[in-house]
Amino acid sequence: MKKLFLCGRSEAGKTSLTQALKGEPVVYHKTQYVNHWDITIDTPGEYVENKNLALQGLCCFTYESDVIGLLCSANEPFNLFPPGVSNACNRPVIGIITKIDCKDAKVPMVRQWLEEAGCEKIFPVSSITGEGMDELLSFLKEEKEALTWEEIMEAQEKGLREWNL
Repeated sequence: MKKLFLCGRSEAGKTSLTQALKGEPVVYHKTQYVNHWDITIDTPGEYVENKNLALQGLCCFTYESDVIGLLCSANEPFNLFPPGVSNACNRPVIGIITKIDCKDAKVPMVRQWLEEAGCEKIFPVSSITGEGMDELLSFLKEEKEALTWEEIMEAQEKGLREWNL
């Protein structure tokens, strides 16, 4: 399974999503430090909310993952991710919209934010009801085809990222 690096603002649902992906009961827990689990890297929301931590701390942890998940709850009051932010990453970037079961959910608006940030795929999910979790798990379980050295060098010469071949 691909290791998913989760980043998003405080209370967006990163830890709850981790619990749901692992099949554990969803219990609120404030993340105080970076947690390396078997399938996710869960970060405190303050890392994304603070420009200095985001640049230094988060960038460092992306190297330990297979895919980066930009996480926004469906009832976010504002967007933290600038347009094209995924271009700064050296891993595939997906968007995850959490809390889609909230009565004040604005899924189309949050989807637009994540599309503008450059997310390749977007997964609307609810850690509480389980809606959308199967699609996200299927994506994380997809085996990545191994590239030969020649294919990697050819992609580099063309300026392509290996996952876009």
